[in-house]
Amino acid sequence: MIDGITRRGLIGGAAAGGALLLSGCGSPQEAPGATKPRRGGTLRLGILEAERTGDLDVHKPISTGSVIRGFAMYSKLWEWNDDMLPQLDLAEVSEVAPGATSWTIRLKPGLEFHNGKTIDADDVIFSIRRLTDPALASPFGALISPVDRDNIQKLDARTVRIAMKPGMSFVALPETWVNFGGIVPTDYHPVTNPVGAGPFRIKDFTPGQRARFTRFENYHKSGRPYPDALEIIEFKDQFARVSALLAGQIDLANMILPEHAGLLRGKSNAKVVVSQTNTWQSFDMNVANGPFANPDVRRAFRLLADRDDLVTRALQGHGRIANDLYSPQDPVFDRTIAQRAHDPEQARSLLAKAGAQGLTIDMVTTPAAASPALVFAEQAKRVGVTINVRKVDFSVFNGKQRTDWSLSTGGTLGTPWLATALHVDAPAAVNNKTNFHDPRFATLFKQAMGEPDLAKRSAIVHQAQRIQHEDGGLLIWGFSNVLDGASARVGGIAPERTHFPTWRFDRMWV
Repeated sequence: MIDGITRRGLIGGAAAGGALLLSGCGSPQEAPGATKPRRGGTLRLGILEAERTGDLDVHKPISTGSVIRGFAMYSKLWEWNDDMLPQLDLAEVSEVAPGATSWTIRLKPGLEFHNGKTIDADDVIFSIRRLTDPALASPFGALISPVDRDNIQKLDARTVRIAMKPGMSFVALPETWVNFGGIVPTDYHPVTNPVGAGPFRIKDFTPGQRARFTRFENYHKSGRPYPDALEIIEFKDQFARVSALLAGQIDLANMILPEHAGLLRGKSNAKVVVSQTNTWQSFDMNVANGPFANPDVRRAFRLLADRDDLVTRALQGHGRIANDLYSPQDPVFDRTIAQRAHDPEQARSLLAKAGAQGLTIDMVTTPAAASPALVFAEQAKRVGVTINVRKVDFSVFNGKQRTDWSLSTGGTLGTPWLATALHVDAPAAVNNKTNFHDPRFATLFKQAMGEPDLAKRSAIVHQAQRIQHEDGGLLIWGFSNVLDGASARVGGIAPERTHFPTWRFDRMWV
């Protein structure tokens, strides 16, 4: 359903809200039956990692496992809260200038790296310049491409001012920098000196097998982390990982399959943590040419989609329907737009109007994402549309042809509106599979990117979302739940609106 946890999904997120973000980390919820936090022991997370290619690079992680290890090793200026919105972490204050032409960020006092060095403004400047360095060629550097990397000022030992490129505004800096914005020292090297400020420091790492960590005693959140040690163990097979959890060989298994969740339910030594996220599932319609260049065909497809049936069958009930719009958690989201109904007769009428009766079209997907495509193909037959589901390898699906297909599966993690738009359908979006380029939408998006005031930005985004809902290329049919497996001995883990309850290494205990 999701095209992997890649650059598409892990881009960071949440609207900055207003002109000022103040620090304050909410205390974690406790899962039912969790006891009070206790120190000691080793927390063991089992992850899926198909290849022996992982790394420890904070700014250029090359696998999902690399990103997960980064949550243990590195801290950022912002972190995700439980609703997938950014809140300050290493930063004490972050303030956006009028017109969003620059950001001023001040570090909290007394912060330390794993090697004992005090974190200062030079480290912040080094970190953002490394992420955007053309020589590093990190794909995640593009997410903060408006930053003028040659115009970052050190105002004092804890404060920097980050300017945007001339003529550009960028209110979305917290949304886009948070995931890959780890702050590291100026002598950082991912192999010879993998030093960060996260809750755990690296002890050893064997790609394809495991990474072992020890507690960072001077972590900036007082009293945390709770375990003495952390192990992140790699598996090649889903079933083997769940079996290891049931056997007590690991304590956590992130993002398990629905069919495996049934193996854990009712067991005294394990539980399933169900997070109702805003991770969205879509069918992406190419508006540049072919049948979907006609807006009536796009509207017809949205009406013929039986969203309840898709959630029931494609997600096995682990989700909820969507309304062709992403980021419902964002404060700018327009909640007055009515839910689009399932109306096959109106869909049939629109297809006739467009001269597209009896349409036959390919739906390109990966084997992992084929289920919703097959369900939708069955639904389309009811109005005389034939959808041929064509499965391709993941590398092909995300290759150069991805913007050429008329219809394909899609979706990504539930980040806020500006950050998601930057990725999928805004001007210069990094993965615009639908080739949506509406001039009015582009103007509104640019205005929103330069408006720090939440109320004013919301009014702009509401207009933009009306355009997306009526004329965009995304048929967003559902939001999927994230299912995590946890040993009964793990405390501090609870459902969130995010995909990473099992990555909250500073919250959990054993």
